[in-house]
Amino acid sequence: MPEFCVTGGTGFIAAYIVKALLDKGYSVRATVRNPDDVDKVGFLLEMNGAKERLKLVKADLMVDGSFDDAIEGVDGVFHTASPVLVPQNNNYQETLVDPIIKGTVNVLASCLKASTVKRVVLTSSCSSIRYRYDVQQVCPLNESHWSDPEYCKQYDLWYAYAKTLGEKEAWRLAEEKGINLVVVNPSFVVGPLIAPQPTSTLLVILGIIKGKLGEYPNTTVGFVHIDDVVSAHILAMEEKKASGRLISSSTVAHWSEIIKMLKQNYPSYPFETKCSDKKGDDNPHSLDTSKIQKLGFPSFKTLPQMFDDCIKSFQEKGLL
Repeated sequence: MPEFCVTGGTGFIAAYIVKALLDKGYSVRATVRNPDDVDKVGFLLEMNGAKERLKLVKADLMVDGSFDDAIEGVDGVFHTASPVLVPQNNNYQETLVDPIIKGTVNVLASCLKASTVKRVVLTSSCSSIRYRYDVQQVCPLNESHWSDPEYCKQYDLWYAYAKTLGEKEAWRLAEEKGINLVVVNPSFVVGPLIAPQPTSTLLVILGIIKGKLGEYPNTTVGFVHIDDVVSAHILAMEEKKASGRLISSSTVAHWSEIIKMLKQNYPSYPFETKCSDKKGDDNPHSLDTSKIQKLGFPSFKTLPQMFDDCIKSFQEKGLL
């Protein structure tokens, strides 16, 4: 059976990819910052098949060569590790842009050293597609569209700025070095919590439900169930015909619509009522997912499905 490396193994998407690969009988090496931190990595070691087929390897996005051991000898690499939180201190370059770009460069360098790697699947984002001045004119957005870094800078969309530059660098290297690269571009990922504590995207949802943020984001965004994102990654790795970028997204909605839907189903929670006045992230748009569906991808799960699964897991873990 093939063996795969998953970078950033404790992340929301990465942890689910590790689980899916183990469930399929594959051997997995997951990179983490500290393999001895049981509080952080323990849940990975408890997954079915982990005892026999999961190895945790220490690696750091910013350290040259730190992915060599994890990638040496594997058949494929899922590069999912990425900082997500926008820094409070406005130090975007150091906390977001550099780790995303340098991490991608480091992982691809390790892939080149390891002659066994047949394909690299990179987790990018719809953030590297949907931020443009002409977004409404060019909709539906597809894999040929790219976010405009100047637009991102104008509206302080630093995560999108970093993801766009990081993905472009990955494509530049892949072309230059002959790497078989496939990129998955998920929209905002929703679903049940797998780790002991919620990661950044789930913290936003939890904060909105509990009314703890002060306001909800003025954001119109595609949403996608974690199960669909994982299936897209596995398809991107296993399907020979998969190539280029693959949008992974279900319904596009404004957060106000999400809150309205959730209030009807969960009236007892004190949802955020005030919308942020921040502009730039509120453009109505649509996303074309026909490319991934032509590869045999089933239909995407609905908004109620993904949020119900998410809230149910918050309740089970005592967070709501």
